[in-house]
Amino acid sequence: MKESKGILKLGEKIGFSLGDAASNIFFQSFILFVPIFYTDVFGLSPAAISLMFLITKIWDAVNDPMMGAVADRTNTRWGKFRPYILWFTIPFGLLGVLTFTTPNISIGGRLIYAYVTYTLLMMAYTVVNVPYSALMGVMTPHSDERTVLSQFRFIAAFIATTILQLTFVLLVKKIGGSRTSPFGWQMTMGIFSAIAIVLLYITFFTTKERVQPPKGQKTPLQQDLKDLFTNVPWVLIGIASVFQLIYIVIRGGAIMYYFDYFVEVKEWNLPLIGKFPTVSIFMASGTIMTLTGVILSGIISRIFGKARTYAGLLGLAGISTALFYFLTPTSVVMMFVLQIITSFSVGPVSVLQWAIYTDTADYSEWKKGRRATGLVMSAGLFSLKLGIALGVSALTWILGAYGYIANQPQTASGLLGVRMIMSVYPAIFAVVGMVFMFFYPLDKKMMVQIEEDLTARRQDSQN
Repeated sequence: MKESKGILKLGEKIGFSLGDAASNIFFQSFILFVPIFYTDVFGLSPAAISLMFLITKIWDAVNDPMMGAVADRTNTRWGKFRPYILWFTIPFGLLGVLTFTTPNISIGGRLIYAYVTYTLLMMAYTVVNVPYSALMGVMTPHSDERTVLSQFRFIAAFIATTILQLTFVLLVKKIGGSRTSPFGWQMTMGIFSAIAIVLLYITFFTTKERVQPPKGQKTPLQQDLKDLFTNVPWVLIGIASVFQLIYIVIRGGAIMYYFDYFVEVKEWNLPLIGKFPTVSIFMASGTIMTLTGVILSGIISRIFGKARTYAGLLGLAGISTALFYFLTPTSVVMMFVLQIITSFSVGPVSVLQWAIYTDTADYSEWKKGRRATGLVMSAGLFSLKLGIALGVSALTWILGAYGYIANQPQTASGLLGVRMIMSVYPAIFAVVGMVFMFFYPLDKKMMVQIEEDLTARRQDSQN
């Protein structure tokens, strides 16, 4: 397997993938645990959380593209993107612990603390993950090989997610004595943050940057931004990503509320293990099916194309999610059936999202003669973070509108709100994201032409 042909060795693919395993420890924490931590442990109201997530995105709108532009202009002996993994991994991990720490101060003081720690955590996430995401675009020049890289990263990500889902709540209870123990939440996040730090350093030491911008390329930021926003394929995947993440965040954040307040079967008796939380089995079973979808994503996308696969499976996930509305508190079997369908569908969507972003970077270089991988991927990461913010804001706002009260039996209206955030509301956003991707123009034939043209240009520039 020669690097000159763009085919990466197995060790480098695995090393790269571990970075996303680390990032998903935090990403899944944002989706699954931040909302219920802030309402049921930290003591904030749903309305306060909703506003906080919206306000913090104002800074992200500047911070994310700025990081991409900085990374594109970085030149070190380690490359453009890998140094940021080396320099900022430890601060990233420490901020994860601080975010899940509950200080013994007034509610007003806690709200300020939440704003500061969450904002700093998201900045650290940007500084590490913009370069990490861009790294996939410069490890190999070949679109299909980047799809394989994306498969590897999401296999690792969903393995990490499964472990997180199976053990997080158990560790909180084991360490702190109850689900709402502040010390339990802090120490559990401390354990996972330490694991994430180790995994990110493995990524740094096992990967290599190979694709460079065209020789003599000048880097005025104004021109980079103009190129970005006139890149129609990027605009379409960027918008679709926002709706995709709103869908994922609302539904993912709803799971803990759904099983705490609506589902009657709280525990299962498992052989050799004993009682195990139903919610943990539910989440982990979904992740296993998502992982199956990730593994099969290359085969499916080669048959239908990246954009069509993305759109079709996102729509299917929305339909199966909407069907949760019709379930009763004892319909546990059907919950798992729909979870399997939904989770399998999400797998290829997650893989193809980032592979499509790297294709838009190639398209920009092909069309404009300039390459800004970091900016393209940072703008993609902003779409992701905007989706997270809007998703959490929508989830907590909806709960508040339906009269949700933390740690109390819910009224009929409150229970309806819990059911709606698990079904109808996220499904709407999935369907909208699907519609945008039906207009995406870069098919397999066009990407082959782009790769051939870019390869010829790079060879000419070296002669």
